[in-house]
Amino acid sequence: MENIIMLILGVFISVVGIINIKGNISTIHSYNRRRVKEEDIPKYGKVVGTGTLIIGISLVLGFIVSFWSEEIMGYIILPAIIIGNPQLDRVD
Repeated sequence: MENIIMLILGVFISVVGIINIKGNISTIHSYNRRRVKEEDIPKYGKVVGTGTLIIGISLVLGFIVSFWSEEIMGYIILPAIIIGNPQLDRVD
């Protein structure tokens, strides 16, 4: 139960990712929101939300796997952060 914060953070980040995927980019920093054209908001939200959702789900999965082996957590979370982070920077 010492990893409960990871579960809470994972669920929160996953919810934010889903909100972004639906086109609501109000959770993104204002500097980045200002730079997105009005017609690109749905695409931007989908890309950023996907990266955020990948990271959030990996934290939840890491929490679940921690019941069996805490060593495996790193093999789940680290690749997801590496995969999800470039999605956060990518704008088409």
